[in-house]
Amino acid sequence: MNYYEVAIINRNLEKLSYHSKEDIKAFTKVLVPLKSQGLVNAAVINKCDKPSFNTKEINCINNEILFDEQKKLCEFISKYYAANISLCLKDFVFASSYEKQEFIYESKELPELSTKQENALKHCKQNQFSLIFGDTGSGKTEIYTHLIDECLKENKQVLFLMPEISLTPQMQKRMQKYFNFITWHSKITKTNKQKSLKQLLSGEVKLVLGARSALFLPFTNLGLIIVDEEHDNSYKSSTYPCYNAKDLALYLAKISKAKIVLGSATPSLNSYINQNIAKVRLKGSFKESKKEFVYDNSNTLLSPLLLSNLKENLEKKEQSIIFLPVRGNFRQVLCKDCGQKKLCPNCSIAMSVHNDIYKCHYCNHKEKIKQNCEYCNSTMLESKIQGTAQIMSELQKIFSNAVIAKLDSDELSSASKLKQLLNDFNDNKIDILIGTQMVSKGHDYANVTFCAILGLDEYLFYPDFKARENTLALAIQVSGRAGRSKESKVLIQTKQEEFFKNYLNDYDLFLEDEAAFRMKYPPFTRMLRIIIEDKDENSANLLCQAIAKNLLDSKKDDDYELLGYGKCAIEKIKNKYRYQLLISSRHKMLLSSLALNYKMLQNVTIDIDPIHFS
Repeated sequence: MNYYEVAIINRNLEKLSYHSKEDIKAFTKVLVPLKSQGLVNAAVINKCDKPSFNTKEINCINNEILFDEQKKLCEFISKYYAANISLCLKDFVFASSYEKQEFIYESKELPELSTKQENALKHCKQNQFSLIFGDTGSGKTEIYTHLIDECLKENKQVLFLMPEISLTPQMQKRMQKYFNFITWHSKITKTNKQKSLKQLLSGEVKLVLGARSALFLPFTNLGLIIVDEEHDNSYKSSTYPCYNAKDLALYLAKISKAKIVLGSATPSLNSYINQNIAKVRLKGSFKESKKEFVYDNSNTLLSPLLLSNLKENLEKKEQSIIFLPVRGNFRQVLCKDCGQKKLCPNCSIAMSVHNDIYKCHYCNHKEKIKQNCEYCNSTMLESKIQGTAQIMSELQKIFSNAVIAKLDSDELSSASKLKQLLNDFNDNKIDILIGTQMVSKGHDYANVTFCAILGLDEYLFYPDFKARENTLALAIQVSGRAGRSKESKVLIQTKQEEFFKNYLNDYDLFLEDEAAFRMKYPPFTRMLRIIIEDKDENSANLLCQAIAKNLLDSKKDDDYELLGYGKCAIEKIKNKYRYQLLISSRHKMLLSSLALNYKMLQNVTIDIDPIHFS
């Protein structure tokens, strides 16, 4: 009889012991009985000695496994992010071995490169780890095509990562001129995923375009990884284990001996100072065009300056983009008499208005709108911050002949809707596009000559050490959607004009200044965030205090620092009270080891290298 340690996939459980008469390879998918839950998906991790207790038998052995590099990646995630391997396995694609077939790659005529692009291409070929720091419109994608072509000629596989699904339609359109590829993200149907997986394993297709989940595919001969918009926070998973796909891509490149190229107009400080990543600067736009920045310190979103510029652009039959940090109708409703906001009963945040209802974006609780304040019965209610839906409604009244659309997560429920909207905008069927951060995601529109960026000050003053970096990157990325081939104007509504004037046209200077500003914070130190959630507030508080005491008592010299602990900025979500602890260290793996002490505590979530603190 053989005995095995088995991980129950997507359960926060330690490995369990089972037996089988069969000899089973490590990381083979199996079905095992689990208490009263019947048969569940699991993976054999390793053989073990016969335990002192009775074990249940492995019920069904699947012919699907994890490939060698997948195993190493899974084990790394478990170790680095202090997570049970059972949870790490949930993202990986198990596969059967397919017989490789001979497919001849026929190279197509690629876009011509400028001298600057040729130099950047040469740089990427000479280094295993590269960063292309290229201004918006400088032609990073054209360089990618040459790198991909060279890799495919060598009969190797290519993984092209994008931070969000919203980028895939446009990148698909660009890449299909030159390559066959499969697309991989959460919106792809199960049937299409099975078809794509077969094409990848057989060798029929060697290029994968995808979001962060594409990292977990069974590659067999990976030669190149491209991480586009590498600065984007969407690469960080918000669910445990809270991995960062960009960091995992670097690790995957290392173990597979593949080249990796990070690309961004606004690279993260983390990548910029990394001594292991060779950097190349690509300045200027591929199609040079003049861009004028205008600042508006008005207290009204739809200010006279904004409206006059929109009117002028409509008269020229050119397109406009408006960025807002808030989707929906209003961010919050405030009583002018008592000052109270309409709060969600389950979460300690203000509810948003969507048409005729209040809606909580955290727990999805909904209520009908009342005309009176529930605290003082006053009728003096006002909306404080307007969102995409309200702005769209008001602009339609002002510019009744204009075609106006919005691009946000409320509007786009499927990949096909997103593709259709982007195609309509690209074909000049839409005059004004209003959106949240989705409008900043690398889209290329030739006829956009006016861009308005509203509400940025809200981002700039977040209680977050990356607030300046995130806000400036967002402003540059959004403004980069305008003036791709024509003269353009960018209006920024802010009361922090000096900050944006100093750095909007000199992100290099910002990175140097930010490095000096952040010496006590990441990327110069590492951070661990421990989040506690409990329906009983006292229990959450007591556990937070106990962990803090344990951390302080076990601290040796300056190996780590407890930065602070207490209530989260959003104290309550889905009827659970939330507390947190923040710990920093300059030692690479110390926080991962430290987190192991707390990962199995009930109601505790571990976040290594956190990027959100609310």
